[in-house]
Amino acid sequence: MSLPLEGLSAIVTGAGRGLGRAEALELALLGAAVVVNDYGQPGRDGSGAASAAPAEEVAAEIRAAGGTALAHTGDVADFQQARALVELAVAEFGKLDILVNNAGILRDRMVFSMAEEEWDPVIRVHLKGHFNTIRFAAAHWRERSKAAGGPVYGRIVNTSSEAFLAGSAGQPNYAAAKGGIVGLTTSTALALAKYGVTANAICPRARTRMTEDVFAGLGRPEDGLDPLAPEHVAPLVGYLASPAAARVNGQLIVVHGGMVAIVERPQIAAKFDSKQETFTYDELDALLTPHYAERPSGETFGAAEVLGLKRG
Repeated sequence: MSLPLEGLSAIVTGAGRGLGRAEALELALLGAAVVVNDYGQPGRDGSGAASAAPAEEVAAEIRAAGGTALAHTGDVADFQQARALVELAVAEFGKLDILVNNAGILRDRMVFSMAEEEWDPVIRVHLKGHFNTIRFAAAHWRERSKAAGGPVYGRIVNTSSEAFLAGSAGQPNYAAAKGGIVGLTTSTALALAKYGVTANAICPRARTRMTEDVFAGLGRPEDGLDPLAPEHVAPLVGYLASPAAARVNGQLIVVHGGMVAIVERPQIAAKFDSKQETFTYDELDALLTPHYAERPSGETFGAAEVLGLKRG
């Protein structure tokens, strides 16, 4: 019996540790040949010297289990290094079929205290890093589609966060980047659908190096799999990368601990029409102030309440 991803090739960024590692192992288990990308900096804030070890160790783990994998240690937030990553997959495997964007860093600070050097690198690694790899993978699929005279196989899985959905007071940079990734995903999904390519985003909740303080109060169980283990997230990535998910496109999906929640696009909660040619201040005051007075002070647009989520 063939495996669902047999004959397909994949790139997973930030795959040396945590979620990326679990995702790379899952894709390999399902039959894909995997390029394991990780810049290898030890600090979750992107600090420290880059190292080839994390990517090479995961690639070796895949090969030891009978799979096919190689390591790439470039910085996906660098335009040319992202190009080289895609070119490596194509050169080694003949084509690229799956792109999983996971690489990221954290530099948390309240918005009134955040410095430029805390904002820029987070946006660069998360949002620009996603764009860079998508840019070159999309060009590859478009060229293949033109040569084939029809759709080809392509899957993109991007990593957003509940910090975008429900808010995260101490992470304005991270929340903004993750929101931008959702916009990038839906735009990409529309642009590439005619070439046979899908693009989806996930909001994973998992205990990793980046979230160790977030889940510090939630201990690991003595028996069984940790509800916050990255292994709960990886199967969804494998599914979205597979032929079975051909009709799943432009979606945002929350996943953790054996739960998957499909997020609807924002909907109109209330609508008011002016009784004149245009609104006046007094009319808006009379309509909107009572509406918001009925809601708890500080409440956001409501995604957290709908999903029953907290920061993640």
